[in-house]
Amino acid sequence: MDEAQWLNGEAFEYFRYLWDEPSTQLAIIFVGGEGCHTVLRREPMLSSRIFIWQHFTRLNPDEVLEAIPLFHPIWADADPDDITFADSHAAHGNFLAWAQLTAHTRTALARTGRPRVDQELLRWAFSRLG
Repeated sequence: MDEAQWLNGEAFEYFRYLWDEPSTQLAIIFVGGEGCHTVLRREPMLSSRIFIWQHFTRLNPDEVLEAIPLFHPIWADADPDDITFADSHAAHGNFLAWAQLTAHTRTALARTGRPRVDQELLRWAFSRLG
């Protein structure tokens, strides 16, 4: 559940009901931005059922160069300078931004017939980001 900080008590009660129902065999992942932890903690009947609280931060430049080539095949053979260029101009270590950039970059590769990512192609992909 993305942006869990915007869910209301009724939604949390429904998730708790589903979790407690033996026939659902349900796993729920709450993902949220600023304040998510506080909102989830306010619901004690739900909060007590959360097994792991994990805080994520932006990837640093070294982590980007390690993780992004493994994230999608279009980045696997990309020049590390192009990955750094993409991160510094668009993704900024944010994995969601990398996912969006990857989708636009795949489109650009398909439309142009280019075999791999380059900075011209990335500039086009940047222009498509919201």
